[in-house]
Amino acid sequence: MSLIKKYFPNIDNTKLSKLNQLLPLYEEWNDKINVVSRKDIVYLELHHILHSLAIAKRIQFNPGAKVLDIGTGGGFPGLPLAILFPDTHFHLVDSIGKKLKVIDDIAERLSISNIQTSHIRVEQLKGNYDFIVSRAVADSHQLLQWTRHLLSVNQQHMIKNGWLFLKGGDLTIELSQLPSMYHQEVMEIFNWFHEPFFMSKVLVYLHPKARR
Repeated sequence: MSLIKKYFPNIDNTKLSKLNQLLPLYEEWNDKINVVSRKDIVYLELHHILHSLAIAKRIQFNPGAKVLDIGTGGGFPGLPLAILFPDTHFHLVDSIGKKLKVIDDIAERLSISNIQTSHIRVEQLKGNYDFIVSRAVADSHQLLQWTRHLLSVNQQHMIKNGWLFLKGGDLTIELSQLPSMYHQEVMEIFNWFHEPFFMSKVLVYLHPKARR
């Protein structure tokens, strides 16, 4: 995967090998069920794997940290991130069970042991997570309402616990409607990955402001 190596030049061979094996495994599964769009599967590295790894340009997850991936679908962004951070626990949640079976199979075949999947609506989840990630699943305000009770108050990273959303398009109205209690940081992914696909893509980082 030339793009992964290009933008993560220091990645070790074990992680790179697992990322390399994702394409044939997803192609195999896509012949059985529609995990990734049929037209999009050929762009898996760019549109899905590298896109997911944009989160790693903002934060390096610590060993022992807990990350929740809401509406993971076929495993993005959680699965590539789990490969990149093998000592961090990733909980991938979706309301479509058949796609989670794909993730479980790929995780087993690639010996990815730091992933847990759950077929459940995120509103029904319990627990505490250092970060909550998602990729264009729903409006940011809705995602916050669903998950704000799940954010851990125990800080163990260089940045505050919060939400990391991969988004696209004009978010002016969406972000203006967020409660003022949340700090907003919007980062253009094109600044990290200089590919035309990312020109309209952003990473949104939200966290509760400190109480005075």
